Amino acid sequence: MIERRSFDSLGGANHGWLDAKHHFSFADYRDAQRVNWGALRVWNDDTIAPQTGFPPHAHADMEIITYVREGAITHEDSLGNRGRTEAGDVQVMSAGSGVRHSEYNLESTTTRIFQIWILPDRQGDKPSWGAKPFPKGDRSGKFVTLASGMDGDGDALPIRANARVLGATIKAGESLDYGFEHADRYGYLVLAKGSASLNGVALSNRDGAAIHGETTIRITATEDTEIVLVDAPALN
Repeated sequence: MIERRSFDSLGGANHGWLDAKHHFSFADYRDAQRVNWGALRVWNDDTIAPQTGFPPHAHADMEIITYVREGAITHEDSLGNRGRTEAGDVQVMSAGSGVRHSEYNLESTTTRIFQIWILPDRQGDKPSWGAKPFPKGDRSGKFVTLASGMDGDGDALPIRANARVLGATIKAGESLDYGFEHADRYGYLVLAKGSASLNGVALSNRDGAAIHGETTIRITATEDTEIVLVDAPALN
């Protein structure tokens, strides 16, 4: 089963400094059919104006992955971590027993991010944060695991969930396959840019696709395309 979730169908809110689109219920956007997808709880497509951002606020028991599409985001938290993550790179915050953090666009240009939340396998662990560069050239024609709590993904940023977040770029006319370990896994794929077909389902720029009951997917790019994919378990 593959369900296209067009960008135009997403919930969202425009706060002036922040134009947010929500693939799942979030804040004031509520949709009983889009609360989560397995252990994937949130996928926000955020556009953040220069010299603005999210002031300090608290989280607990959530794996929060930030994929920077354009610009850069500067993170600071109550653990003493501070870092700047720029386009193509990824940061992960494991909120664990609780952490306060801020995320600001301190650049002179607009920043665009995907923020992805995955429910952890366990609760109450010590919070942590990390970031890592993932050059887009290294992802040409193949998936690279960006964040993972699954075996064999040691080069990825660690998360505390039996899930992985992957990125790839595909040139127009080329195809890329991905295999799920079991058909009961939950996949969610978003085009960061471009257009493609997913097992024959046409997707446009910033569309999402909810995947379940599939063991293999094939993405064929109709123009140069950048992809982010989450492979998540069912809810515990």
